[in-house]
Amino acid sequence: MSESSLLGSATALSSAFDAALVDLDGVTYRGPHAIESAPPGLAAAREAGMRVVFVTNNASREPQTVADHLTELGMPASASEVMTAAQAVAALMLESLTEGSTVYVVGGAGLRTAVTEAGYEIVDSADPVPDAVVQGFSPDVSWRELAEASYAIRGGARFFASNKDLTIPNDRGVAPGNGALVNVVVTATGVEPPGAGKPEPAMFRLAAAKADAERPIVIGDRLDTDLKGARAAGFPGLLVLTGVDGVREAILAPATERPSFLGRDLSALAVPHPAPERDGDRWRVRGATAWAAAGELRVDEADAGPDGLDGARAACAAAWAAADEGRDLRVEVTPGVEVRSHHG
Repeated sequence: MSESSLLGSATALSSAFDAALVDLDGVTYRGPHAIESAPPGLAAAREAGMRVVFVTNNASREPQTVADHLTELGMPASASEVMTAAQAVAALMLESLTEGSTVYVVGGAGLRTAVTEAGYEIVDSADPVPDAVVQGFSPDVSWRELAEASYAIRGGARFFASNKDLTIPNDRGVAPGNGALVNVVVTATGVEPPGAGKPEPAMFRLAAAKADAERPIVIGDRLDTDLKGARAAGFPGLLVLTGVDGVREAILAPATERPSFLGRDLSALAVPHPAPERDGDRWRVRGATAWAAAGELRVDEADAGPDGLDGARAACAAAWAAADEGRDLRVEVTPGVEVRSHHG
């Protein structure tokens, strides 16, 4: 293998790509607070001509509500720049469920609006049995709603889920996500629903179409949703270190979840990104080098670069090459870990 799946860009990402498909939690804000670097990072990207669509697996809020929240946090946005899992699951339902069908909704206002706008009739009970059940995240979901959904599905209703994230980050830590609540209904019914949100590629393709993008890049903090979805959709992905996953997780990422670029935060859009280069059994990124020796990842971060991540980039290239060649590799070091951003 002579090339790494970690890419390089000789120009700033904001000029190399025409649209940014941006995750929310862990990328633009954490809980009620904006991540400090996010407003100026997005403003600079827009000034460079980059279009922005915010892509969220949260199906509970209306697009306008999401846009208003971002605007209040210093990141001006319109409802047309928001793509929610509620909108994605409504599009998924239209592929196999005719307009006018009855649907029992488990979730918040955003999901109910998306289902209504898709031409479905919302019902509030499993009796008579509706044509379908759709479930999305809301902090107010109750046992009664989960029970009604289970009755309907066991009675023959189709089952759809906005997304299957098992956890959701907030300002207090990590809480159960929609996937955990979906699994309650799966346990009661034995029926596994298709999901529409990340990491399904359709959501990113819908977001790219919303931006009229020819060269989109996905930006996220989670490998198993944001970056896996980017690869599934065939789009490059930028992993930022302001949320769930960090450098170690990137180094150990399976091929289906590997980012194309690493960045400290959204300021990474404003700079070029060096490409890893193979030199024998070593991978170099400017002044940083990584290689495998005696089954262990070794990293020389004599010069970690302006953002402190060149060692991490080299480490990803070396570790991924070893994995692709079928070699086991212990990872005892985590280069670039000191740059991980925890500020709110």
